[in-house]
Amino acid sequence: MNRRQPGASTQRELRRTLRGLAFCSPWIIGFLLFSVFPILSSLYFSFHDYSVLQPPSWTGLSNYVNLLTDDSLFWKSLGNTLFYAIGATLIGGVLAISLALLLNSNVRGLAVYRTIFYVPVIVPVVASTIIWLWLFNPQIGLLNYLFSFLGIPPIPWLTDPRWSKPALILMSLWGVGNSVVIFLAGLQDIPRELYEAAELDGASSWQKTRFVTLPMLSSVVFFNLIIGLIAGFQVFTQAYVMTSGGPADSTLFYALYLYNNAFQFFKMGYASAQAWILFLLIVACTAFIFRTSSRWVYYAGR
Repeated sequence: MNRRQPGASTQRELRRTLRGLAFCSPWIIGFLLFSVFPILSSLYFSFHDYSVLQPPSWTGLSNYVNLLTDDSLFWKSLGNTLFYAIGATLIGGVLAISLALLLNSNVRGLAVYRTIFYVPVIVPVVASTIIWLWLFNPQIGLLNYLFSFLGIPPIPWLTDPRWSKPALILMSLWGVGNSVVIFLAGLQDIPRELYEAAELDGASSWQKTRFVTLPMLSSVVFFNLIIGLIAGFQVFTQAYVMTSGGPADSTLFYALYLYNNAFQFFKMGYASAQAWILFLLIVACTAFIFRTSSRWVYYAGR
């Protein structure tokens, strides 16, 4: 009778563990080199005066203090970013839900419409930005041309501080197809029995939407809200390509100001502190939404 030896079993488990780690090692090494190391480095540099060309010198909390108390552009960029993030997330969310409801109403050619709405998402951001530069052109742009039929005078979309941020929010609707697909998947998971029960109770279309669709879709709304806000806080490419932060710093978003400090003014320590403030701000907003989600998000089975 063969007796099982505990030492041999331990060696086999060790070999399996090492084999598994060997297969995972490319990802682990990449994660440590390209994610963990830059994150820890930025935290280190945020407490230093560092210009890349000179060794970093310790300055303590001065970068954070200067940002919060002595930098008007910091607050200006933060305000611009909040305006954009809230506007783009709310308007984009309402539009995405509306389109998903229309596509969910047994329309013919659903796959075609779904593709049409999703195609802009796969267009590179720089390419779509150049397209929108032409659309916003006050002289030859398509938008002003269409508005001229309604008697609306040309709108200086990107040259007037009053219109620049709304213009970029309007442009953000270009990528609403991604949310439409997610909302549509959520709508098709809602049990038909709930609608049949509501119809037996005499509910109207609006009442079915208000008391059945939206509550059952709340977890998807919650997901899109978090993703949309995080993306809104990090908006960069559109302003960098189209306006460079102008006019009058009206589109100087937080990420663009951070980029300018890091790669134009070579204030790496200052930019690192700015990055950590943005990180803490995103964490705080996300935590707040998570904390309030128990009041309005419905999860089946809970």
